[in-house]
Amino acid sequence: MGLRFIFMLTRNDRTVPDASQQLQTALSLGIRHIGFKDIGLPVEQLKGLNAAIKAGGATSYLEVVSLDRESEIVSAKAAADIGVDVLLGGTRVDDVLPVIKGTGIRYFPFPGRITGHPSVLEGSIEEIVESAKAIAGRDGVHGLDLLAYRSAQNVPALMKAVCAAVTKPVYIAGSIDTPERIAVVQAAGAAGFTIGTAALDGKYPADGSDVPSQLGAIIRDLAALNKHLSSIRKRNLSTAFAGLRAPGASQVEAQVNNLQVKVAVFEGASSWSFRQHDDELFFVHRGRLLMKFRDREETIEPGEFIVVPHGFEHSVVAFGGQICEVMLATTAAPPVCPTAGNGVAHTEPSRSTA
Repeated sequence: MGLRFIFMLTRNDRTVPDASQQLQTALSLGIRHIGFKDIGLPVEQLKGLNAAIKAGGATSYLEVVSLDRESEIVSAKAAADIGVDVLLGGTRVDDVLPVIKGTGIRYFPFPGRITGHPSVLEGSIEEIVESAKAIAGRDGVHGLDLLAYRSAQNVPALMKAVCAAVTKPVYIAGSIDTPERIAVVQAAGAAGFTIGTAALDGKYPADGSDVPSQLGAIIRDLAALNKHLSSIRKRNLSTAFAGLRAPGASQVEAQVNNLQVKVAVFEGASSWSFRQHDDELFFVHRGRLLMKFRDREETIEPGEFIVVPHGFEHSVVAFGGQICEVMLATTAAPPVCPTAGNGVAHTEPSRSTA
């Protein structure tokens, strides 16, 4: 899966007034983990926001920033009422767990001492690690929400220490605004991170300061870190066949799972054969192909294809003494040719022969 990016519809620990508009931008870019805070908008609007997140196929997150016991309980009840998928933040585990029990909400509280607004993480690395271990050990806690960059400690060391100390996933929240910081988060072993203010205010390094450019840059940088960037380029069949110099030639052009995609040049008739375990696809690119079965024949024109199931004997014939260019898709196992007379089967090294 790789490192996860959670886009927070928040600025300075408050849900932004235009959260619904920004949500549509995020969904259009394929972002599927989206969160908001428990303050900034009325609960009814947060309900609508949560419904829109889920309708867009995304996972919803609510992060609690309450500083007192009563407010945190109210926020936990709001999370259950709103129906979010994940509850982030908060520190009063004993008070929150009974509220969300049975709701299906996954719970990621803050380790350490949290003060102020925007939130600040206080304590030494050792103290924060001990807090993390104690909280992560609780039933009903699914992971941790670590405000690493809101700490005065050595942040990379803090993240590594917390991630190493617990077996549950750790999300890094707050003040992540550069690809370098995302890379440090990944190197520490975290499961994911949140970005809100940096993207909404145009602070993330990107081609533009608008939100689509900001989110696009984050997605691209994350894909590079997760090794999800593709170097694959389209292929041209005419160019592939031009590389085959003689009838009977074939070559593998691509691999799709356990299937090989090959190009082959047929001329004349092939031996009768069948495949023992795998079906085979024949797509005619140029020329005309006659597929002979024991009981009938099929003519395949350019742009047409046929799938020959395994176990069916067949012979391939190129029409009119002309070559026929065919794309094949099957496994690497060679076909089997029955030997006339004794019924013994042998492996055919190449079927693309005259």
